[in-house]
Amino acid sequence: MLAADTAVPVWHDAFRELPFVFVGSAAAAASGMALVAAPARETAPMRTAEVYGAALELGAATLMERRLGMVAEPYREGTGGRLTRAARVLTVAGAAGGALLGGRSRTAAALGGAALLAASACTRFGVFHAGMQSAKDPKYTVVPQRERIRERAAEPA
Repeated sequence: MLAADTAVPVWHDAFRELPFVFVGSAAAAASGMALVAAPARETAPMRTAEVYGAALELGAATLMERRLGMVAEPYREGTGGRLTRAARVLTVAGAAGGALLGGRSRTAAALGGAALLAASACTRFGVFHAGMQSAKDPKYTVVPQRERIRERAAEPA
């Protein structure tokens, strides 16, 4: 993924998980758009895809934040943090609403789909803002570099 091939700390350090976050978000958003546009009786495949997409996005994002440690702070604080939290809430609400009620109610399917579309936008903008925040603060570059230097120095020769 091209976004992870950068000097921006929260993007570069997330090179393992970030593609899965975006793929899951895109799958959920595509399913959400189909839920908005299709008749409720024809949404079974989309409801399945939305659940898998949402699970992939949320699982990869959680794993990414755990693995990044201190570098993940911009995903929890500031504009990036607010957007990331909104994305999680909208993803869960949209996937649950669409999966549980979307086959029976056109309104529920459309609302669940709209929530997934909004969640995908929040995910993307949250990652963008977290990247900008991490690029402005040198601690997200300097502290991990110093930790790696200390680890190398402590290794037996």
